Amino acid sequence: MKHKNTLPNAVAYIRGSGSYPYLHGQVRFYQRRDYVLIEATIQGLPKNRTGFYGFHIHTGNRCTGIDFADTAGHYSPTEAPHPTHAGDLPPLLYCRGGAYTAVITDRFHISEIIGRTVVIHDKADDFTTQPSGNAGTKIACGVIRQVWR
Repeated sequence: MKHKNTLPNAVAYIRGSGSYPYLHGQVRFYQRRDYVLIEATIQGLPKNRTGFYGFHIHTGNRCTGIDFADTAGHYSPTEAPHPTHAGDLPPLLYCRGGAYTAVITDRFHISEIIGRTVVIHDKADDFTTQPSGNAGTKIACGVIRQVWR
């Protein structure tokens, strides 16, 4: 994918929980005038029943606690219901142990999510169950950091 500016404005370096030490990757955020482009490259995903994994931005600012409990809930500054939280993203699709996705959103500006967390869950988001889509256990996490130019 060609970007006007090849450096992202922010990045989250993803690491797996203690149960998934080989899970790792990057989520890159590119601010554009009217939207944010999110690009994720993940490796070391465990195979699950459906091949889909919940993928969200959470309000917490640390990837600590049992099952990344310190990431708190989905980012939703307007307290919208799930799946219209600003941090609700399309699921990741498993392929040979990894996943790649690129998505655009106008639900937030990058400046609003710096310091928040990106979380991967072990199950697919059902886009219905409140408050978080019944996506299961948090298996990977990364803190969103601004890229200085």
